[in-house]
Formats: sequence, structure tokens, C-alpha cells
Amino acid sequence: MTPRTTSTVAGRTRGATKIFGQRDAVVRALDDVSVEFRAGEFTAIMGPSGSGKSTLMHCIAGLDDLTSGTAEIDGIDLSGLKDKDLTELRRGKIGFIFQSFNLVPTLTAEENIRLPLLLGNEDGDEAWIQRVIDTVNLRNRLTHRPSELSGGQQQRVAIGRALASRPHIIFADEPTGNLDSTTGTEILKFMRRAVDELGQTIVMVTHDPVAASYADRIIFLADGKVAGEMVEPDPGKVLDRMKTLGD
Repeated sequence: MTPRTTSTVAGRTRGATKIFGQRDAVVRALDDVSVEFRAGEFTAIMGPSGSGKSTLMHCIAGLDDLTSGTAEIDGIDLSGLKDKDLTELRRGKIGFIFQSFNLVPTLTAEENIRLPLLLGNEDGDEAWIQRVIDTVNLRNRLTHRPSELSGGQQQRVAIGRALASRPHIIFADEPTGNLDSTTGTEILKFMRRAVDELGQTIVMVTHDPVAASYADRIIFLADGKVAGEMVEPDPGKVLDRMKTLGD
């Protein structure tokens, strides 16, 4: 797998620090973290439990505030946005894929895919949406509701939903965590296709060396700090590196 050589930055943090608690109960979840996520690249974030990987993703995705430092999406400093503007930015520029799918049970697969656009009263790019549907291989399941779909199919709907508005960047939080290994591999391949064929930018938090090996690059965290990077990862090298971080 050849790492991408784009100079365009989809998202970044500069001196990102996040502190929880106070006085004797202070926890520094992020400690002066500066990272960049390049456009058209699949990046994994890894680290031991409590290393700050989920906190980093939540802060750069605008789901949580930094104590100090900055988080940017498409050059926009999130800390300077009002709640309404932040909501609009998340809906228009950010896609999310969660471990628990988070589909609306009363909607069909197609309606769930189109949901971000419907919430924004937008039609979207129909040619793009049809391409997304084909990429996640759901053409024959569009009229089915989540209860009529397997776990893998539900996660493919979630990926389609994340892609539908053609977001600037997609954040995936342990997207294969609730899936068996075969289905998880299928989902990772679809995410890889979204990067390779659709030019999407994906940032994935994972603890799984196999899942991380689908990425172009891995950022390792430990104790709230960046502990190194790896390009062209393979599961064995990732596992060896994780052992040095204490996981």
C-alpha cells in the first residue's frame, strides 16, 4: 500500500490539551498534541486504554471542547464557532461511523443513508449518492429497515450515511468493534475503497492491529501524547509497536 503524498490538510490539532477534573483529581487526557490528517488518506489512531485516542477524535470532530490549543477542520478553527455554526459544520463537513451503527430503526436503508441531507433540507449530489450505494454494495437492500439487515449490512448503511453528504473528513470510532472478524474485514475493505475510489478522508480510532493495517498511516498515542507514527503498517509491526506502549 503506497501512502498518499497530498499536501492538503483535512484536519489538524495544534497544541491540543484536554484536562478533566480539578485539583487532586486532574486527568490530562491530551497533552500538547499536534497532528495533521491529510486529505485522501486513511489514518488510524492507536494507543493503550486511556491514551487519549477517543478524546482526540471527539475534540477534532467538534464533539468536545479543548482546554487549550486548537482543532481545525478544512482550515476552520472550531473554538471560534458558535453552537449553530459548529452544528452546521459537523453536518456539512464531517461524517461519523460509530461502533453501535446508530441507525434510525423506522427508516429504510436508503432513508438512513440520505438522513444527513434530509436533516439539512438538501438533495445532495444524486450521482455521488448512487456511487456511494454501489461502493458499499447495498443496491438490493435499500428498502430494508435495520432490523431486517445483518450487523455487517447495518454498518455498511452507516458508512453510506457518512459518505452521502460528501464530507470533508470522516471519523470512525472502533467501526468493527461489534462485528465478527469476517464481517469486520468486509467493512474495512469498504472503508479502504471509499478512500481509494472515492477520494475520501478517514480517521479511525481502533485497538485492533489488523484493522489498523488497512490504513495508510497510524498515529500512536500514549499518556495523552503522540508516541510516534507508522506508514505502510502491517499487523505484526503494529502489534510489536503496541506492546512497547503497554497495551
